[in-house]
Amino acid sequence: MKNILVPFSRIIVGLLFIISGLIKLNDPVGFSYKLAEYFGEPVFNMPALVPFSLAIAFFLVILEVVLGVMLLIGYKSKFTVWSLLLLIVMFTFLTFYSAYFNVVKDCGCFGDALKLTPWQSFTKDVVLLFFILILFFHRKLIKPLFSNSVQNILVLTSLALCGFMGYWVLNHLPLIDFRPFKVGNNIQQGMKIPAGAPKSLVEMVFIYKVNGVDKEFTEKQLSAIPEGATFVDRKDKVLMEGYVPPIHDFTMEKDGSDYKDELLVEPELLMFVAYDLSKSDIEGMKKLEKLNQKAKAKGYKVIGMTAALPDEIAKAKKDFGLTFDFYFCDAITLKTIERANPSIVILEKGTVKQKVHHNDIDELKL
Repeated sequence: MKNILVPFSRIIVGLLFIISGLIKLNDPVGFSYKLAEYFGEPVFNMPALVPFSLAIAFFLVILEVVLGVMLLIGYKSKFTVWSLLLLIVMFTFLTFYSAYFNVVKDCGCFGDALKLTPWQSFTKDVVLLFFILILFFHRKLIKPLFSNSVQNILVLTSLALCGFMGYWVLNHLPLIDFRPFKVGNNIQQGMKIPAGAPKSLVEMVFIYKVNGVDKEFTEKQLSAIPEGATFVDRKDKVLMEGYVPPIHDFTMEKDGSDYKDELLVEPELLMFVAYDLSKSDIEGMKKLEKLNQKAKAKGYKVIGMTAALPDEIAKAKKDFGLTFDFYFCDAITLKTIERANPSIVILEKGTVKQKVHHNDIDELKL
């Protein structure tokens, strides 16, 4: 039996690690956002690690791919299997924590290519742990497929290719865009909720201070609130998540009004997307005004999209001589539109026609 289970486990684990790693390596910035969620205050409260999220993301995704290759070719089996076991134990803990405490809704195991619920991610990791334990207890059966010199070349080549791919997508665009704002998608369609789609089940919870202690009461328990209790707050508790459209929390706000309904019907709309102006790439920001003038001359409506505060917007406009207006949108949504800060997106009546990194402005076709 073990002569069948070991090779089967070797292939399954190796391929899954390579596929999962490559999908995340296609968009390491997106994976770094997920790591930052884990490092944030609501989860593990390790803010010191947040600035290193991207570096850690690169290390983990390249490690995933290379370990998958090493397992398939049988390279240094003891080190490989031990490393895989430690990784899957860490991943299993993280996905269980996410699912049990409902803190990170999507672990990002397969990036935006395949969305898994926390419990689905945890189940996937338990299955992988089972196969890796088979390999761990029978690691002597994992034999190399090639000579040492060929094995070394294959491992080093995979490492070099992963490094190059990571460098490329970080300085340009993901090779494959799995996000809802990819070229060809229409934003208005992405925001629609289909008829008959399940709705969220929400329960109102009332918080009262009873004998100096905050206690929660549902609507059915209001009659049980003791006399003298003081109302503190009211919140909505989601009992069951309903249908969430691929594109949500998308706004184009300015001066307290949302202009998305009129801007998304523009036949030629060029958007500069910079979710955080205080952290935007300086060289990229210097290119925007020149492109703004060029696009306006060709009849484009040009706007900026940011989650920055008004004083940050004013500073950026002054520092870089920007003459276009900025509209507000949630930072998470802007990060989903494009990872570069800034980036350029062209819309035609709400349909994404082009997207480029600020390093690739010369490739933009107006």
